[in-house]
Amino acid sequence: MTSVEIAVRASAALGEGPTWDAAAGHLLWVDILGSRVHTYHPGTGRRTVLATEQHVGAAKPRSGGGLVVNLRDGVGLYPPGAADAAPGAGGPDAAAFRWLHHDPVPGRRANDAAVAPDGSLWCGTMRYDEAPGGGTLTRIAPDGTVRTLLDDVTVSNGTGWSPDGRRVYYVDSPTRRVDVFDVDDGGLPVNRRTFATVEDGYPDGLTVDAEGGVWVALWDGGAVHRYTPDGGLDRVLALPVRRPTACAFGGAGLTDLYVTTARTGLPHPHPAAGSLLVVPGAGQGLPQPPFAG
Repeated sequence: MTSVEIAVRASAALGEGPTWDAAAGHLLWVDILGSRVHTYHPGTGRRTVLATEQHVGAAKPRSGGGLVVNLRDGVGLYPPGAADAAPGAGGPDAAAFRWLHHDPVPGRRANDAAVAPDGSLWCGTMRYDEAPGGGTLTRIAPDGTVRTLLDDVTVSNGTGWSPDGRRVYYVDSPTRRVDVFDVDDGGLPVNRRTFATVEDGYPDGLTVDAEGGVWVALWDGGAVHRYTPDGGLDRVLALPVRRPTACAFGGAGLTDLYVTTARTGLPHPHPAAGSLLVVPGAGQGLPQPPFAG
């Protein structure tokens, strides 16, 4: 029987974006609406919190240390050591924050993001009111060069690459689809098509395992689904919470599946809602590249 455990008991309004930072040996995750970047060290139980001045959609490790963050008004960088700030520490200025791509749009915020095999950041946005077509998916190169990949997204969410890097999976949640693109020689997505359709809940964040299986957290579905590389559903992990948001493999062997969760919008949330969950020994994950900038 699959064991679902609470790794970090928390009350995040909108937990998101779990990412294993192999160099630091800890898991990164964010509370978007709480404007917090969290770390969790499974071996010691140590936790840290970095406060940001804006809603933060995602935080990913950088190759030279520090973080790249997808914030309400764009993408920015923190130097090494920023993630070790104490709970309630100051915002970007206090941690030598700098913008890499500043693009404020009234009524729009950052959402999920992922680092591609080439070290670029693919970052999503959405409208606070979730207006159709109000979001984007953008590629930020390590030098800050910006390229819009999709400009008609509603709720940009999970993004992940196949083990060989030749396919990229992507979720715009209201479509209830996981789409797949081929990746061209320049690392860009082409030939979009449906990979899987979700009926119970909405697809949110995702991760890809070492066998090419695609694990998808289901907002309002209370579960994580695993799909085979040909799109067949072959595993369902039932969770105690209604709104899991994203998942990622972590731990020293990348075998434990971490799942972020949300409380927002629920009048009577489960006591574990907003916590970081873990399913020990769920599968075999892939090492995730750091942002190369």
